[in-house]
Amino acid sequence: MIPELGQFSLILAFCLSILLGTLPIIGAARGNVLWMNLARPLAAGVFVFLGISISILAYAFVTDDFSVQIVAAQSNSLLPMRYKLTALWGGHEGSFLLWTFMLAGWMLAVSIYSKSMPIEFVSRVLGVLGMLCFAYILFMLATSNPFMRIVPLPPADGSDLNTALQDFGFIVHPPTLYMGYVGFSVVFAFAIAALLSGRLDAAWARWSRPWANVSWAVLTIGIALGSWWAYYELGWGGWWAWDPVENPPLITWLFGTALVHSLAVTEKRGVFKSWTVLLAILAFSGSLLGTFITRSGLLTSVHAFASDPTRGVFILGILGIAVGGSLLLYAIRAPLMKSEFGFGLVSREVFILINNVLLVVSAASVFLGTLFPMVYQALTDDLISIGPPYFNAIFVPLMMILVLFLGIGPMSRWKRTSTTYLLQQVARVAVASLVIGVVLPLIVLFEFSLSATISVALAAWIVLTIAKDIANKTANKKSFAKGLRSLSLSYYGMQFAHAGIAVMLIGVGLTSYFSSERSVLLAPGESVALGSYSFQFEGSESMRGPNYIADRATMRVTRNGAPLPNLYPERRIYLATGTPSTEMAIDAGFFRDLFITLGEEKENDAWTMTVYVKPFVRWIWLGSIFMALGGTVAAADKRYRRLRQRKQDQAKETLTSMEPSVS
Repeated sequence: MIPELGQFSLILAFCLSILLGTLPIIGAARGNVLWMNLARPLAAGVFVFLGISISILAYAFVTDDFSVQIVAAQSNSLLPMRYKLTALWGGHEGSFLLWTFMLAGWMLAVSIYSKSMPIEFVSRVLGVLGMLCFAYILFMLATSNPFMRIVPLPPADGSDLNTALQDFGFIVHPPTLYMGYVGFSVVFAFAIAALLSGRLDAAWARWSRPWANVSWAVLTIGIALGSWWAYYELGWGGWWAWDPVENPPLITWLFGTALVHSLAVTEKRGVFKSWTVLLAILAFSGSLLGTFITRSGLLTSVHAFASDPTRGVFILGILGIAVGGSLLLYAIRAPLMKSEFGFGLVSREVFILINNVLLVVSAASVFLGTLFPMVYQALTDDLISIGPPYFNAIFVPLMMILVLFLGIGPMSRWKRTSTTYLLQQVARVAVASLVIGVVLPLIVLFEFSLSATISVALAAWIVLTIAKDIANKTANKKSFAKGLRSLSLSYYGMQFAHAGIAVMLIGVGLTSYFSSERSVLLAPGESVALGSYSFQFEGSESMRGPNYIADRATMRVTRNGAPLPNLYPERRIYLATGTPSTEMAIDAGFFRDLFITLGEEKENDAWTMTVYVKPFVRWIWLGSIFMALGGTVAAADKRYRRLRQRKQDQAKETLTSMEPSVS
């Protein structure tokens, strides 16, 4: 009976989303204040009933209610409690319910933090989000009911959660990624509301910027968590493999990065309006693309949820209607997006435009490499693989060019910049960056690599241009401290994010070209050397976990004879399914990781294993943290709050002017 209450709650949320997707938008078109004011309570209602629905589904997992189909498919009575809860998003139906609930959460946040915006604009934003909720819930009710029962005889126990998902990374990565994905639906709704109202001005860009920054920051962390999870869980010591399921978040992130920069230009200079609206649509499209790939049956992957083509067709329909309708509205409203101001060939606007073009082209190249094999297979029934060589050959050079312009942009001036002035600003910085790029890898790792030198030089270029820009902006202040206090949070957020890219570049460059690995067969007492490290196999022992049995090896590690902490890689067998799994042992450090994967047991208690030494790999995720911090700091800029009272006054004036039409 309890799961049926969850189903009933889902239906109620569906009904409210229909009202939310229609009445406020019609009210805004007709000037009906009463209908517009329904937007906020309807948004809260959708959130509440979706919250009840997902809570009941979680309860079914916790209580081992295997009469619910998704619980039987994704859980097991032996599964630890933390994985019973998170198994909710281990399958297609539960993960999509989580996706929709997060959309409702963003929608509720918009209704709470939009009190300063005109009511007709807020009603349109919430109305667009209500339409999306309606489409998503309809998809669940029609093809992916999370409360589907197994009748008349449910199984005595469940099938178990995929062993690769029984990990902390699965607890944090999917929800964070979804939160970032869905956040761009809010920016999309702001763009559509602006197109509907015909109000494509600086105020609209200012309202959108905090939401875009926060969504971008959360998506950055979500992608970084996926990279970190893949690094330590999959057993190959890598952090990115251009997986066709992990590429759509990157595509969305690239569009989102361009959107964040374009919104800043639209707000400050009143230009790039068409760019900004189009990028909002593209970022939203990227999130739907990821949903389509994982749920269409095109792929068989640890990331993929569904193999029913009907679901893929339904999502493709949502994608086509939402994106196609948005682009049609974009084309109709094109005359409203003409820029009122011009700018010179050498200006900050041009450099940001170049950055946006590079980001869009990069996203398009990843999109092509991801989708082409699927389309080719659908047309010919033949398999074709596009792997890292394609992506690295196209994506990496584009990113290198992007980083060059990333350093130039902040030091240029709006509208027009003297070429002489710009050369004076960057010449010494460029020389210093090249010197650091050559010297630093030699000092740290005692080796030379052209690729690593380029990575470090580009990272130094970013850091030094940041320092130069801060020095320029504080030069005329009474003191350096006062100069720093005079800079806005949005400026600091930008520089934090750029610094994060520099840190990540160092991690990517040095890890990719100086990592070493060795696969060996070791019997107890034998050792293998890798660089200055020695790994000695002390033997293995059997152990039992809550839902698995394991063989655990003990590895004694030394560096130049000095002892380091022992490492304990495991080989597990999960009891419910008999599925084998490998648990890596990692000694994490700020400057290097030691990584061991346990393979198979051979004669005389010998084991195959692979050992890795990976310098600076942690800097990849440290850079992501800096980038996400930058987006969050920028969203907290107090000037968004300074304008609150003025916006409230504008909203009151709008309501006053609409009162006659209500009667």
